[in-house]
Amino acid sequence: MSATQNFDAALFGDGPARDERFTEKRRWAECANFPNDHPLKHIEFFHRQMNEEMNGVENAAQSLADFPDADWNVRMSMARQCADEARHVEMFRRIFESRGGQLGEYPILNFQYRIIANLGDLLSRLVVQNRSFEAGGIDAVTYAIDEARKRGDQELVDLFEMQQADEITHVRFANEFVYQTIRKDPRAALQVARALTLASTAFMQVMGSEGVGSVEYLADERGRLEAGFGLEEVKAATTQAMKRRASYGSH
Repeated sequence: MSATQNFDAALFGDGPARDERFTEKRRWAECANFPNDHPLKHIEFFHRQMNEEMNGVENAAQSLADFPDADWNVRMSMARQCADEARHVEMFRRIFESRGGQLGEYPILNFQYRIIANLGDLLSRLVVQNRSFEAGGIDAVTYAIDEARKRGDQELVDLFEMQQADEITHVRFANEFVYQTIRKDPRAALQVARALTLASTAFMQVMGSEGVGSVEYLADERGRLEAGFGLEEVKAATTQAMKRRASYGSH
């Protein structure tokens, strides 16, 4: 995607509030994307991940505010998610600053909030936030744990393992909600498909082929099964990840 190509405004809402320390970018290519062997690679990642976890807090909180009549168990799960994501923000801020980073030192992306909060119903939001973005996070964290363990970075292994345990519970409660909703009204499956199509289109506008091609991991099949995906869904996620790798040259 060209850096000058405009976003489809219908796919994105307003961004969340950030103070003057932070510089928000709209596209992955506009951020500080260091090569894997760069000494600042991991520091910048902590800063970006801290903000993405903040998006997680903001999205879950926004859904709590927007859908006060949702099922009580779902609302409780979203409230717990707010607390979990807030803890993740603090975890990443702590490791970022302890390793020499300063808040606002690198650009941030708020595409997750812009995409999710722009969806008009709770089913669509949980499909995109939890079953899509956070499910992808399970895959990414599994890969990150392995990489940190190879480097002997036990502090980071511990952080990622705590994060992963929480993300699995977030995906699981959303899966249960989605399956129950579709059982009650099979037409809801069309709503799910539409939300995923909109989010996928928006995601590609943010990431472009460069961002998608930088992804090195495949689907974490065990983690996704634990998070409540069906076996066929897990196989489909693995196939999709392999096609992505073949298309964009990740290795």
